[in-house]
This record gives sequence, C-alpha cells and structure tokens, in this order.
Amino acid sequence: MKNAICLLLSLSIIIGQTSLALGYENKTYNWSYKPAPAHTPADTEPMYKELLEKADGYFIGDRDSKSLYLTFDNGYENGYTEKVLDVLKEKQVTGAFFVTGHYLKTAPELVKRMVAEGHIVGNHSYHHPSLPQTSDAKLAAELDDVKTLFTEITGETEMRYLRPPRGEFSERTLMKSKELGYTNVFWSLAYKDWEVDKQKGGKYAYDQVMKRIHPGAIMLIHAVSPDNAEALPDIIDECRRQGYTFRSLDELSLHSPMP
Repeated sequence: MKNAICLLLSLSIIIGQTSLALGYENKTYNWSYKPAPAHTPADTEPMYKELLEKADGYFIGDRDSKSLYLTFDNGYENGYTEKVLDVLKEKQVTGAFFVTGHYLKTAPELVKRMVAEGHIVGNHSYHHPSLPQTSDAKLAAELDDVKTLFTEITGETEMRYLRPPRGEFSERTLMKSKELGYTNVFWSLAYKDWEVDKQKGGKYAYDQVMKRIHPGAIMLIHAVSPDNAEALPDIIDECRRQGYTFRSLDELSLHSPMP
C-alpha cells in the first residue's frame, strides 16, 4: 500500500510539473490592458508583451496604421449573431468569431454562414476552462475537439487562432497552443458587454467603443449583447468616417512591433 501511494504521488508530481521540465512556467495570468484616450493605442504589462512575443501571439496591430480588427466571442447563442452577420455582410467587413464546443453543437448553421461569408472562425476551447488549470493533454483535447467538430460541420480543416477562455493564460499554455498550431489573440479594446441582464442600450455600446478606438485595435465584442448588435452599424460607419479600415486577422503581421 505504501509503495502504491508513493507511486501515485510521483505520477501526480510528474504530470503537474511536465511544463516545468520543458522550461515553461504555469503561473496563471489574467489578461489586462492599459486603455488610453481615443486614437491613442492601448498598452499592456511588459511581461505580457514578452510572453506574447515568445509565443508569436498578439493583442494589437500596427500602431501606425488606422486598421481595426473585429473579433467576437461566441460561447453560446443568444439570438443576436444573425443580426451581427447581416451588418457585416451589408458593410462588407470580415470578422473573427471565437467559438466553443457548445456553440458549435447548438448553432451549426450560423457557423456555416460565418465560413461561407468569409469570416474567420477561431478556437475558444470546447468547455471554456481556465487553460492554465488543465494538463497539456487536456489542453490539446479542448482545442482538438473544437477543431474536429468545426471540420465536421463546415468541411474546413484549418483553425489557426485561439482566444484563451476568460483571458487566462500562462507561459505554458501560450507555448503549448503555439506547438499545436495556434496564434493566441488577445485584445486592446473591450468593455463590460457580456452581462445580458445589464444591457444599457445601443448608444451606450457605441460610446464605450468609440471613446477608446485606436490604430491597430483588436476589438473584443461579445455577440450575446443586444447592445452590440444595435450599435455595430454606427460603429463601423463612424470608424470609417474617421479614416479607419477594418481588416482580417489574416492581414495582421504576427510580429507587429511592441513598444
């Protein structure tokens, strides 16, 4: 019995420290950025930038270009993604939709439409766990299960971008997901839009976005928000009036200089 207990403890330590053996720390970080006034690029912690550079990830595009990148987190469908897609089609803007396993299972027709209309579909994990709290094997399964189901639904075999659930990451998760072929995409513009019972209207959503718009912004928008769906046409029109261009993540250099 004593030997069996020792063996189990040893296996637990080996599994838990696999990332350390590879030289990657697994300290959990919660993504944050430093907002700035409109037209002034946001920044983030020096350590976060260092980790993203190492993993070829990013949170912002070219600060010298008035380019914007629309990204949507789709953990579940709340009835507004169709309207969002209608707006993007009308305005001829492409976006990136980060989906979970639940979203793929419950809204496959919307995912098919995303692909058919030229949008990127990215990985938001199958069960939306904190990735630093998963083992390497579990992390790989979370991402692989999304990609497999996405391929079954759409026939598309490529999925290149990852948005870590809850914005939680570590050096290990960044490097492991890179090893699996993913680019981690964070954000430099967002507001508290995901609480569906605390929506404040399209004008509020519009104001929250426009007061922080800046060159190179990767915009995080939750598609569960009716406020966002209502405000999106005016946001696109006003950004274009101010000289901004909406671009795809595929057009974003993976090595945008970070100050």
